[in-house]
Amino acid sequence: MTFDTELVGKIGSMALIDKADHMIDYTRVARLSRELKPGYIWISSGATEIGRLDFIARNGYELSGADAKTDYASQGQTILMQTYRQFVDARYSVRQVLVEHQHFNDKEKCEHLKSLLLRCKEQNAIPIVNYNDAVSNEENRRMEIAALAQKTRRVYECVDNDETASRIACLVHARYLLIFTSVNGIYANPEDPSTLIPVITGKDAYELIEHIDAKKEFCEGASRAGANGAKAKLEYVKDAAAQGTTVYIANANYTIKDVLSGAAPSTKIGINLK
Repeated sequence: MTFDTELVGKIGSMALIDKADHMIDYTRVARLSRELKPGYIWISSGATEIGRLDFIARNGYELSGADAKTDYASQGQTILMQTYRQFVDARYSVRQVLVEHQHFNDKEKCEHLKSLLLRCKEQNAIPIVNYNDAVSNEENRRMEIAALAQKTRRVYECVDNDETASRIACLVHARYLLIFTSVNGIYANPEDPSTLIPVITGKDAYELIEHIDAKKEFCEGASRAGANGAKAKLEYVKDAAAQGTTVYIANANYTIKDVLSGAAPSTKIGINLK
């Protein structure tokens, strides 16, 4: 099987934050950034929370009201991109790509996004993707999603960057999809670390989907308020895994290299895996 992209990776907001110091975890971002290279597409959450912490540090109070998320995201995006640019290998360009649901629900926009992402490898660049929270109005988005749902069988919202990463992995036919989170993977018992499920597989796409659905019953909880948790991750990655992409759900404490090589614990999902 041939693939158009080597890796689509995603890191969540809480994995980027140093909880003790209430700021971006520069050590973690530096380590991950040094592994990024052309042929990798990186989806990075964190702008809103980083912007919130930066605003508090500079002003001594939190914003309130419906527009707070917009203002925080706008402030956090600059810090997030500045940090990646600081630590990514200087030989490579870094490109910010902000997406919204419309880019995945409109065929023409989808193809435009795909072309942009695939050109990055040819042009020695690494795309850093995030949902465009700074200009996304939740009420309008819900109305647009509802309208789309009346016209098409399946609609992608992509506010959760796990879904964004999975849709991009399908779009660019990635060899690997890596979802970094704050735990080692999917557990049969979320309270017992020894019950990590190392592999979810099937002889074909149909059996694989059945086995993924069966594992969803074990999942509960999320890393932060408003996040969808492990069950949603499994739902989001189904299409990518069914097309032949090998999916890893792993802890951001580890390197990309160690996860892909099997040196780090993870849940590995795909067709005909050992």
